[in-house]
Amino acid sequence: MFNMEPKKFTPVESDKKIWFSMWFLGAIITFGLVFFPMFYRLIENRNKHFKKEEELEKQVICYLQYQKKTVPEKSKYPHKMNAKIWTAAIILVIPVFIITYLLSKDLAMHEAEQEKFLAQAFPERIFMTQTIPIKMYVTITIVTLGFGIIYWLYKIVNQYNAHYRAHLQIEKRISSLMEEKKIGE
Repeated sequence: MFNMEPKKFTPVESDKKIWFSMWFLGAIITFGLVFFPMFYRLIENRNKHFKKEEELEKQVICYLQYQKKTVPEKSKYPHKMNAKIWTAAIILVIPVFIITYLLSKDLAMHEAEQEKFLAQAFPERIFMTQTIPIKMYVTITIVTLGFGIIYWLYKIVNQYNAHYRAHLQIEKRISSLMEEKKIGE
């Protein structure tokens, strides 16, 4: 099989972060209207990040194939969520809980898949995933008769922001690992 030399991998800018306090304060001032663009941005950022991750994996696989190394199994990514439909649905309130759960579950699954892929591709590296206690958030939300969703949203926003920061570092580390192992060494 003919393998073309992989193009140089360069980390791209970090994913856009969301500042929960700004959105929450805006939601109080606008009687909740700001939650619509917040949810839209959360979902859209998630979709863009997963798409970017797929591209990163393709580059890593291309690099490993060129190096004639074992190629890890591709990660399974959550389905793309339609940001406009899900955002419009929050007017019914119940979808807020569903979206919050899906965002948590998808991030947990994504981080586990990413860790598995990177461990196979770069066994000499150390990347750490965060734990996401979804059951605890569900319990808090139920015990507080739904008001715990505010805390859960706060934690999700912070977890995605932390993931985006960590992912930028992972991209930089992968870039340096790929550069260290130049062809012909």
